[in-house]
Amino acid sequence: MIPVAKPFIGEEEIEAVAGVMRSGMIACGSVVSEFEKEFSEFIGTKEAVGVNSGTAALHAALLALGISKGDDVIVPSFTFFATASAVSLCGAKPVCVDVDEKTFNISPDEIMENLSFRTKAVIGVHLFGQAFDLKPVTEICEDNNLLLIEDCAQAHGAEYKGKKVGSFGDAGCFSFYPTKNMTTGEGGMITCNDSKSSDKIRRIINHGQSEKYLHTEIGYNMRMSDIDAAIGRVQFSKLSVMNKLRRRNAGIYDSEILHQGITKPFNNPDCLHVYHQYAVLVEDNFPMERDELMKYLASNGIGSAVHYPVPVHRQPVYADMPNPKCPVADDLSRRILSLPVHPGVSEDECRYICEVINEISG
Repeated sequence: MIPVAKPFIGEEEIEAVAGVMRSGMIACGSVVSEFEKEFSEFIGTKEAVGVNSGTAALHAALLALGISKGDDVIVPSFTFFATASAVSLCGAKPVCVDVDEKTFNISPDEIMENLSFRTKAVIGVHLFGQAFDLKPVTEICEDNNLLLIEDCAQAHGAEYKGKKVGSFGDAGCFSFYPTKNMTTGEGGMITCNDSKSSDKIRRIINHGQSEKYLHTEIGYNMRMSDIDAAIGRVQFSKLSVMNKLRRRNAGIYDSEILHQGITKPFNNPDCLHVYHQYAVLVEDNFPMERDELMKYLASNGIGSAVHYPVPVHRQPVYADMPNPKCPVADDLSRRILSLPVHPGVSEDECRYICEVINEISG
């Protein structure tokens, strides 16, 4: 079976972990600090703070920026649940808005239509590795005195007009989950340009300590360990190569999936897409429904996945909230399908996947 996702791990990561284990310092220490410095330089921000998950990155960033009860935070409905749940964890309300039908990213027009006196921030998601349209979204935030948080969980190394994502907003939040473009096993990173914000984040993720055993606020245990950071530093050194392989595989699909019933991803010319997922749309004129196609691919040794089958505004936990109109998100959840695009997929395997899809007839 060609898996739809697989971490690209080698002996270098194993040796890096072994080195940390031998050192005796396996909690948050100097390796985390080194990883943070390398990552901030890469993104182009003054600060970076390592945490233990992408969800923790969102949660801590929102808390540090003052999001709390009574605030509304606009989020795209077509995203992973953590984008919205992190808002709820702060006591604030996520306001789901629809996405652009071509890029699947948050729609600036929908942001404008959903602003209210309670709106405090916008979370834009660089979905599947392609930056959302930062220029109009940034302008909306500036004109309305709103915070902008970039959810970069799927976009390590992605760019918008030549600049790395994670460097535009008040905070950038990355995930290092095993299926991401780079991994630490579990982990995350927050990037920003404000030292006061980064200092606040460091207190929040370390039990509210301003110094050892002196707690100036209520915080959490969200620290990254040196073990995770050791994996991350090796993965980071490979990120450029891994992203090139993802883009190579996406290019094969772009050129060689020829079936009229499959719509391939739109690539915004202003963006460097890093293809966390290669997400196609299974159209109504395709001979099979989406779920039937998944079974057919599996029978031919090809993994696939649905990202995401239930939009945020349809999640049961938010059933008591006003149900917004998000027709694009609803439609995408019915038709979208992710194909294997990770660095472990060979060119021959990509071409085989194209052949299997192209040969399907009604």
